[in-house]
Amino acid sequence: MYDCNLMVRGAGYGRVETSLKLTAWGIAFLLALTWGVRVSAQDVPGCGTLRNAFGPFDYRDPANMQANLPVVEAFHFTPDVESLRRGNTGTVLGDLQYTLRAFPNHHRALKSIARYALEGGHFPPDDRIPTADCYFERAIAFRPDDAAVHVIYANYLFKRGERESARKQYEGALSLAPESVEINYVAGLYFVDVGDLARARKLAKVAYDNGYPLPGLKKKIAAAEAAEQKKAK
Repeated sequence: MYDCNLMVRGAGYGRVETSLKLTAWGIAFLLALTWGVRVSAQDVPGCGTLRNAFGPFDYRDPANMQANLPVVEAFHFTPDVESLRRGNTGTVLGDLQYTLRAFPNHHRALKSIARYALEGGHFPPDDRIPTADCYFERAIAFRPDDAAVHVIYANYLFKRGERESARKQYEGALSLAPESVEINYVAGLYFVDVGDLARARKLAKVAYDNGYPLPGLKKKIAAAEAAEQKKAK
């Protein structure tokens, strides 16, 4: 905050005027430096810039969800686009790109771009955002505290066969939201699949002790334990 409480009296006016000019120049210089830092921080190496004509907006912010999200979803993230059936203003990829430039951490759009990639969707190699991974990197750079982005990215990486990379994203999500029943549940499913039953049990305990309703994780742990006992005999 700048202190603008200035008193101007009589003959001192000229000196104050000069001081004000110098102060204004200094403020402008500092603002330019600050803007430059902020702009460079919005560049995501290999994945373009977060600067956008509309946005970028935080998908979790209620104000943005009320004022800006309906416009984007009405024209660019329709049910047809979300399900990858067809684009609304052009191609499916074009509408997903618009959505994720305006809302880099749009959870449902990230799920759709992941599905698009897993189903063999084409990404132009000369595009400034050339891969599905880039959209996740941009979302994390934009809002590193959004645990849901890490979970969606982890699911995508796991389906692509990159288990260790998926683990890092699950760990990131758990560190951001250690008490989230949904994240403990989903991460628990992952740890069963990679054979870490001890970790899966701990995560299941957090999820079920806090009221998570779906029994899938319990069943997967029980089946894995039964398989281990059978193998030991």
